[in-house]
Amino acid sequence: MSKEANIATATKMGDAINSGKLEQFHDVFAADVVDHDPAPDQGKGPEGFIGFFTQFRAAFPDLKIAVDHLVADEDNIAIAYTVTGTQDGPFQGIPATGKKIKARGLQIAKFNSDAKIKERWGSSDQLGILEQIGATKPTKTMGEPPAISGASA
Repeated sequence: MSKEANIATATKMGDAINSGKLEQFHDVFAADVVDHDPAPDQGKGPEGFIGFFTQFRAAFPDLKIAVDHLVADEDNIAIAYTVTGTQDGPFQGIPATGKKIKARGLQIAKFNSDAKIKERWGSSDQLGILEQIGATKPTKTMGEPPAISGASA
């Protein structure tokens, strides 16, 4: 497919995340998509992404993702993004805090001939999110262990 078709798919992904219309992921991801960086409990395929973002949006109902920079060729798209939201539900065992988050992330997507994502690599500033909701405290130096202050098992 064309670079433009792949960008349209990436835009559809962002729109689905921002609107909560996650069933649109079936039009974004190939059925056999390979996620090289899945969340710990993320299932496979489009349903795995739907499950992950359903939980993320439950914790942050006003979740928004904004593209800061995009680089594309005929087969791949790399995106630097910022995610924002307010924690109004539990997140990774941390009860709702009402605190706002703003975190950066990167994603690389490889597309098939139908302009669907067939492979994905990515990383978000999860530690930054946990710091912003008060689940952990930043350290003064790189040699210190983090101070965990969230719910315990």
